[in-house]
Amino acid sequence: MGLTAGAVVPAVGFASSARAASRTSAASSAASTDSSLVFDPSGYTELTTSITDTTGTAHEVVYHFYKVASYVANPVDATYQSLNVSVPVKIDGSVVDASGAPVLFANQVGGYMPSSVANATGVGAGGGMGPGGPGGPAPAADSAASRQQLALAAGYVVVEPGARGRSLVDSSGTYYGTAPAAIVDLKAAVRYVKFNKGRIPGDVDRIVSAGVSAGGALSSLLGASGDSPVYHSYLEELGAADASDAIFATGAWCPITDLEHADMAYEWNWGANALSSGSTVDQTVSKALAGAYGDYLASLRLTAKGFGTLTARNLDEYLVRTHLEPSATTYLAALPDADRATYLAANPFITWSGGRAAFSWADFLTHVGARKKDTPAFDAFDLSAGENNEFGTGTTANRHFTLYSLRHEEGARARLDSDIPAKLHLMNPMYHLVDKVNENRSKHWWIRLGTKDSDTALTVASNLAARLKNLGDDVDTSYYWDAGHGADNDPGDFVKWIATVSGHRS
Repeated sequence: MGLTAGAVVPAVGFASSARAASRTSAASSAASTDSSLVFDPSGYTELTTSITDTTGTAHEVVYHFYKVASYVANPVDATYQSLNVSVPVKIDGSVVDASGAPVLFANQVGGYMPSSVANATGVGAGGGMGPGGPGGPAPAADSAASRQQLALAAGYVVVEPGARGRSLVDSSGTYYGTAPAAIVDLKAAVRYVKFNKGRIPGDVDRIVSAGVSAGGALSSLLGASGDSPVYHSYLEELGAADASDAIFATGAWCPITDLEHADMAYEWNWGANALSSGSTVDQTVSKALAGAYGDYLASLRLTAKGFGTLTARNLDEYLVRTHLEPSATTYLAALPDADRATYLAANPFITWSGGRAAFSWADFLTHVGARKKDTPAFDAFDLSAGENNEFGTGTTANRHFTLYSLRHEEGARARLDSDIPAKLHLMNPMYHLVDKVNENRSKHWWIRLGTKDSDTALTVASNLAARLKNLGDDVDTSYYWDAGHGADNDPGDFVKWIATVSGHRS
């Protein structure tokens, strides 16, 4: 990136505090007013960088870079419970006033693993899914700009929080980053930002979350669960700031969420597809899980225009007509005529007529080909999946979190550990949108997924979007044709979308 330091002001260095947090009101969780949570507006390093936008135009951006040692008064591990703030002050030589700009709150969690920005030296340079890896350097100037960098070049304030993750274990062998640590940390970081309204530049009432994969799930959860009381005790224990953790808008790419039903969804979607080795998964298990998915889908009572209530019998048609054919149409329409003809010749399952693509669900599954995961995809029988680790506790690294997998291994009388149901609620945005409808959820949603993403089921994102639409929220959903896990084919549009929904004028 060629970061160059300008006038350097001593960086923020908030010390951890042992002072206990105090409960304040039913509307906001028990929280801390500890002085260590007061943001210092003068504690920045001024940096200059070149950011190339999605049109290929390079912009020189001068910004103030703040490092916050911890966003809670009682951190468990400040290496992860820290955040960075980047504020543009000059773009292409013109002074920028970011005091009323929206705030992009971009987590870089991947695989529910820990994410740290403690060693990052500039915007877009730290985290788990980020370009440089955990605490790594910023990407080279000629590489694709990160979502955070594009937002900064658009004049937005960028907050990059770290969060604990499932693999963290202390010297006694105790896991301290398993569920619900990551979402609690991100909520605490939002509270820190809002607590410092008027000190942190930007409009903290216009926070827009963004995340990919597990980070997309956490972004969705932030949006769905704003100010939910079920997190209060966890936030109180950390000494989280006395403020709201509700956010304004949510961006989620390929969210790996709804974990207690994810195995069912995966088999309903990909059950007939072979693995990359060519072998077929256990069809007895696959069909049992796929069959159970119908009951879960019915319990959601999702409806869609032209389809009525979504069920296991019409969900495939709904996915094809609502998400997949429009995705293929957008892709094909953008190709030059000769390239489109070549693609259609190689993929005769697509009918191209009147500028629109059409095909069947069965042909689409054949087109995708190999599935990524064996069955069960998330609650593995042998406890080998990352999600088994996500629900570990104490010195137990991995646990089952679905009755199906538990009873497959331990017998029909086995019972899930007593804390599992509550933790599933803490980690699932659908709980806050269906079971306990949260009026403090964000009302603006940007949801994206690749059509060849078999890291999860295509139904997860579609169910989330359908439920939000049923609740009356503003939902912008698009599937990227032939794209895999983690794809982001329209980052510039996302940055523009933030301006539109927040009413920001640069």
